[in-house]
Amino acid sequence: MKVFKTKTELKTYFNGYSSKNFTIGFVPTMGALHNGHLSLIKESIKNNQITVASIFVNPTQFDKKEDLENYPRTLESDLSILQGVSCDIAFIPSIEEIYANTVDANHFEFDGLEIQMEGKFRKGHFNGVGTIVKKLFEIVTPTNAYFGEKDFQQLQIIRKMVQKNQLPVSVIGCPTFREENGLAMSSRNQLLSEKEKEEGAIIYEILHEVKQLINKESIEKINSWVAAQFDKNPHFELEYFVIADEENLIPASTISSNKNYRAFIAVHADKVRLIDTMAL
Repeated sequence: MKVFKTKTELKTYFNGYSSKNFTIGFVPTMGALHNGHLSLIKESIKNNQITVASIFVNPTQFDKKEDLENYPRTLESDLSILQGVSCDIAFIPSIEEIYANTVDANHFEFDGLEIQMEGKFRKGHFNGVGTIVKKLFEIVTPTNAYFGEKDFQQLQIIRKMVQKNQLPVSVIGCPTFREENGLAMSSRNQLLSEKEKEEGAIIYEILHEVKQLINKESIEKINSWVAAQFDKNPHFELEYFVIADEENLIPASTISSNKNYRAFIAVHADKVRLIDTMAL
């Protein structure tokens, strides 16, 4: 596996590649790799000649300084993990390499996707996501880029950014990878206690029950039922639960037969914030 720290190194490597018709698969990450990341990398390896994984904790997408400071950083083990799954290239730039002297996010038009769910609780978050993903796409020039559906709102935001900026990359969503108890895999899970990880199964269980209820109960009743489940649980605090149209992410009040819907949830386990989603 090649490890590059600068844009110049990466571009020089691609310029010297023998075949000009190769495809590049790209998996951008913030490190603290888990099996969910590896499922994306394996999908890329299966479908591209070269797979690049980036590790970069992006400061412009954190709305709270303490979250940025507390984000797990495990570079040495991450590189070993990437080597173990035969990833071709690891790109590990510094903040200076990406942002030079101005660590600021650009402003993007996401047609309202950014004001729903996460956007209501994390001011400026998606401008930070759009900024770093666009920068990385321009550096890596991938044919295909892979993202997990756990962050479905982010996935739709990135698709919109690619469309509006006419970037020549296919954005591919991959199924959420879960622990045995159903808890969605996330780098933030490393900050949970073993008991919190075990009890985190409640998130998946509730989403699974919502999928059963969607054809039987009104959305209003489902929302009330979800809130009641967390009222009874002292270990997890519900931040939001929303059933929304998959395409535009607008919260639904009723179900239409010609649309696809998805449940979105965010909860706090002490100081750790967890999100999940499920197609309905």
